[in-house]
Amino acid sequence: MADKKEPSGEKKNAATKSSRVEWDDSKMQTTYANVANAASTREEVALLFGTNTTWKITGDKPVKIELNNRIILSPYAAKRFLVMLGGVLEEYESRFGTLEIESQDKTTNG
Repeated sequence: MADKKEPSGEKKNAATKSSRVEWDDSKMQTTYANVANAASTREEVALLFGTNTTWKITGDKPVKIELNNRIILSPYAAKRFLVMLGGVLEEYESRFGTLEIESQDKTTNG
């Protein structure tokens, strides 16, 4: 049997080094949203963000949402975002307590 060769030290270090990410926030804009929605096709996932501008909600008056931003992701990027956001919320709840949200049924029926 032939002996297996170990990679040279230089190649081994290059393989185990991770790339460094630099976040360039020089063109970043901040937008507030209190409403979010999502839709998808086979090729993309669209995240819609906006603001509820209806002050007094009555039974016959529609709720007006001003959409501010739409972010289009590939399904793979959306899945990575889901995992990352889940981790952020898990950390938030461990610090500040569980976030309770109303189900759709409670919102539309009451």
